Amino acid sequence: MMPDYGQAAAKDITDGLQKKRFSAVELCRAALSAVEEKNHKLNAFITATESLALKQAEQIDRKISRGENPGFLAGVPIAIKDNICLTDYPTTCASKILENFIPPFNATCIERLVDAGAVIVGKANMDEFAMGSSNETSYFGPTLNPHGENLVPGGSSGGSAAAVAAGMVPVALGSDTGGSIRQPAAFCGIYGLKPTYGAVSRYGLVAFASSMDQIGPMARNIDDLAALFSVIAGFDENDATSAKHDYSGITGNLDVDIKFRIGLPRSFFKEGIDREIENIFEQVVSRLIDDGHQLVEIDLPHINLAIATYHVIANAEASSNLARYDGARYGLRINDDEPGEMMCRTRSEGFGREVKRRIILGTYVLSAGCCEAYYNRATQLRNLIRNDFAEAFNEVDLILTPTTPTAAFKIGEKIHNPLDMYLSDIFTVPANLAGIPAISIPYGKVNDGRPVGIQLMAGMFDELSLFQIGRCIERMTGE
Repeated sequence: MMPDYGQAAAKDITDGLQKKRFSAVELCRAALSAVEEKNHKLNAFITATESLALKQAEQIDRKISRGENPGFLAGVPIAIKDNICLTDYPTTCASKILENFIPPFNATCIERLVDAGAVIVGKANMDEFAMGSSNETSYFGPTLNPHGENLVPGGSSGGSAAAVAAGMVPVALGSDTGGSIRQPAAFCGIYGLKPTYGAVSRYGLVAFASSMDQIGPMARNIDDLAALFSVIAGFDENDATSAKHDYSGITGNLDVDIKFRIGLPRSFFKEGIDREIENIFEQVVSRLIDDGHQLVEIDLPHINLAIATYHVIANAEASSNLARYDGARYGLRINDDEPGEMMCRTRSEGFGREVKRRIILGTYVLSAGCCEAYYNRATQLRNLIRNDFAEAFNEVDLILTPTTPTAAFKIGEKIHNPLDMYLSDIFTVPANLAGIPAISIPYGKVNDGRPVGIQLMAGMFDELSLFQIGRCIERMTGE
């Protein structure tokens, strides 16, 4: 008998398939039905990959019937953020300029998912080129938060988060450049991990800010989050920034009873945080102390400069990376006899307002006379922030903050106020600047029912500690 699909965990799915309680095709059809039923309301998917999903499910059933190993994630439906390349289907980055672009290769993480038996049911909506914190900049329209029709799901991986939270898929892949996995995970009440920079191959991920982009997992529980991470992590020779680190056995060490020394950078979040978020955060601190963990106050001297540093570096890298969309090679092309006009018109009509804003800012900070004052200074500050974290992790195992300063806000509330929107990521961008792993864990709700997330950061390649503390908090909340 097939479990309640909307609540099924990945482990339940793989166990049920192995015991032949249901087939992969039956489960796949349930997933596709859930996508069809709920997507017209939430707009979480840009493209459904029905034929691919059914083909993958049929292959899994054949393997099981022959007694072969169908894979670690056999039959598990998954959503893929639409900036991750998948052959035979559009990879749009939620932009008009790539509306009809079909990549000629799979991203490395896609290949690893397929080898593990996962079933890809669709490409998830997102902020255009991953530039946004609300999923409102998508050319294909905003995604809605399952916890409220007038609420944003967060961004830029809002489609992935909404799909998981709504029970359309048990797990999803997002990408995180400044909080784009963790912030929507918090807004939608699910788990989200930004891995260590280099832990997951970026080959096949459409670049936004190359020195900070990371693909990561999103799920409804720690087991599934760790399982998905263990599949996609690992060295890839196709990615020059890929790191060689052994993550084997990570899923078998989640239940170890460890008491952590956890740092609290209170000076970082003493202002600008909603009172309800602050109260919930203090509850977390108290319960961790009661559980035997040691909470100590720490200082991160340069962390208050993180938002400004991030937006200088990220926009500079975006300006460089998005220069390739010129109408001459792939994507949208607005015909004009004069090449310069063709390029100008293509980019003007192909990019949305937020993307153009960031390209202009990035080009400015890289321009002659400004590079030293802005970009070079930002890279120096980034090194100071990295050093602050390195020193802190000599004293503590983990660092605890809220994931976001507020719960999910209303659609349209911040879209015309870029600075206010950017501050949604104030607690998440430091981990990207430092290259360290960070997790958002759902913890309670504010009075009107909007979910709240808390963030924990760890030292380089210490994702295991994040999963272990996540398991501890998962048990405390009973979720």
